[in-house]
Amino acid sequence: MATDYIVFVHGVNTREEREVKTYADKLIERIDREIASHSSNITRKYIPLYWGDVNKPEEDKLLNKLKQSPTWKKMWFQEFREKQLMQFVGDAALYISRHVGSKVVMAIAEQLKKVLPANPEPGDRMHLVAHSWGTVILFDVLFAARWDNPDLPAYESVRRIRQGIFGVRPEPLHGIRLSSIHTMGSPIAFFNLINVVSGEDQARGERELTQEQAKKIATHDITPQLEALLEQLYNERGQKTLPWRNFIHPGDPVAYPLATIMPDLVDGKRQFLDIQDLVTSNADLSDFLVQPISRSFLALLHGGDAHGSYWESRDVVKAITEVILQEAANPLAVVST
Repeated sequence: MATDYIVFVHGVNTREEREVKTYADKLIERIDREIASHSSNITRKYIPLYWGDVNKPEEDKLLNKLKQSPTWKKMWFQEFREKQLMQFVGDAALYISRHVGSKVVMAIAEQLKKVLPANPEPGDRMHLVAHSWGTVILFDVLFAARWDNPDLPAYESVRRIRQGIFGVRPEPLHGIRLSSIHTMGSPIAFFNLINVVSGEDQARGERELTQEQAKKIATHDITPQLEALLEQLYNERGQKTLPWRNFIHPGDPVAYPLATIMPDLVDGKRQFLDIQDLVTSNADLSDFLVQPISRSFLALLHGGDAHGSYWESRDVVKAITEVILQEAANPLAVVST
């Protein structure tokens, strides 16, 4: 029987405490309950990946150095700088470095190795759910040329992760077929700023970079391999578009729309992706109270809560469940090789 593997990747936290290993528990429980209420025939496996403690030693070292400065005691917002800002900017900056980024990748690869089957069933499906900076990590690991250097500590880890997903180079015919992507509070729109050959230019016939060119001049550009994956999946899925749901809380300063952005990166002809931007709301008192100041600077005080709200959002549960059920109800959309 086919299995639906639902993989979660957390991001950086914009509140006072770091993400913990149980970060996805509430969302998993609600998705599982929602699926069970509609179908008893879907075998599912939930895989929450955790990398939140990898960067902490480097950030603590930096913070200790900062506190040694006599100027530090004169600065405002010290707690905000030490926690929210250090975590958000620090995690992002450290991941971009290959040294610490490699540690994150190796941690993720080791966890996937323990839970993904070495020989998946032909009908198995994978659904990726990524939050915040986790969306950047996900796409960087799967598609960026910067990891193609065999001398990097994470080289083998990256290869192992990529081999687990069908359609991803260097072994595109191996692994579990990707059936949906779900991004929450994602800043991935900014990948548009490092794109070399836009999706629309590709659609007009301009040649994409080769792997060797990407290694030399566009190490962080995700577009060549992402475009190849989407085309491979499109053909293997019987020319059916890949569902992509991008969740945006209106008070989340990190979240950005993707439906109008992604064709600038890939899929210039708009034939591979069914991407939808979905606005979420907790529909609770805090959302109601913040409405009168929603366009003011004061609304940023609620930004951290909004950024973390997706893990408990009914809108997120409903949309992810609908996609999983639709994919499971139409197994003929996947063509066996």
